[in-house]
Amino acid sequence: MPEKELTQTVRKGEELHEENLKRFLLQNNLIDSEKSELMIRQFYNGYSNLTYLIKIEEREYVLRRPPFAAPKRGHNMGREFKVLSKLHNVFEKTPVTYAYTEDVEILGAPFYIMNKVEGIILTAREAKDRGVSPNEFKKISNTWLDTFVELHAVDYKAAGLESLGNPEGYVERQVKNWGKQYLTAATEEVKSAQKVMTWMEIHQPRNYDYSLIHNDYKYDNVVFVDNQWTQIAAILDWEMCTLGDPMMDLGTSLGYWTTASDADFLKQGLPSPTIMPGNPTRTEIVHEYALKSGRDINNLTFYFAYGLFKIAVIAQQIYYRFKHGFTKDPRFANLNKVSALCCNTAWNAIQKDRIDELF
Repeated sequence: MPEKELTQTVRKGEELHEENLKRFLLQNNLIDSEKSELMIRQFYNGYSNLTYLIKIEEREYVLRRPPFAAPKRGHNMGREFKVLSKLHNVFEKTPVTYAYTEDVEILGAPFYIMNKVEGIILTAREAKDRGVSPNEFKKISNTWLDTFVELHAVDYKAAGLESLGNPEGYVERQVKNWGKQYLTAATEEVKSAQKVMTWMEIHQPRNYDYSLIHNDYKYDNVVFVDNQWTQIAAILDWEMCTLGDPMMDLGTSLGYWTTASDADFLKQGLPSPTIMPGNPTRTEIVHEYALKSGRDINNLTFYFAYGLFKIAVIAQQIYYRFKHGFTKDPRFANLNKVSALCCNTAWNAIQKDRIDELF
């Protein structure tokens, strides 16, 4: 994908201290001289951690750091660096990591450096610009789902990640913690939010499998090798990776998986290439996942509602930072509406006890 489609000029207030960065790169043997010309661009697609393209000495790196005034939970750069560094040994569809530091004197926050993965990131705009056909989307969705199943089958013990999380009680903790985070970030009353939280507390599954899970697996977090759409080079954005119920992972992906038959306000609130012809419905995704993984899928409404509510919390947390002036990114100005939309959709799914044809 052309670079201009991925990056933009660094947003005001989110600049990096260039001299400090060059010194860090030199100390970690990633460049040959502090005097080399440095170019920094910012990836615009993400809504969470800040991600930059570093070009220096005919080399390209990617730098990730937390957003300014980020909430205490999440955004753990050291944890993300550790996961990627170990996971790459058993699962090659991850970026290669080079260096990490907790020294906030360098750039104002912990950060790490990884390689720039070449390929195609299928955002809604990229899919539209490419004119991706229905037949192509059949291959894209199949490859995407195959990789999802492969991820859930990873031998995390062989990677040395058995202490990454505590899978016992995972679902209960997630329901409780996301509820707390929503209430902390709330800026207005959304009646459906409380209804969803109460329902999930009562109807959460008590018995489930566990595996390595990504927790943000969607089209624009994978890099396709090329436009043959048969191979994924890497999965990106591992900040929420842990050991837990893979159905929670699937539920989050379903939350992002808007379809052509969804109401317009849902498609606009959660823009995704999945609305384009050739993509399966959410129900079809679940059916294919069950066939490919061999897993039994129960409590589907719960997992879908949970996925939508989690997205609602993330959107609300980002909006909270925008409302209080911690970021000026104009993309965040209406995320409170997206959050409310997700809560309303989750409650609608609960009432109808299904994941498609909700409106």
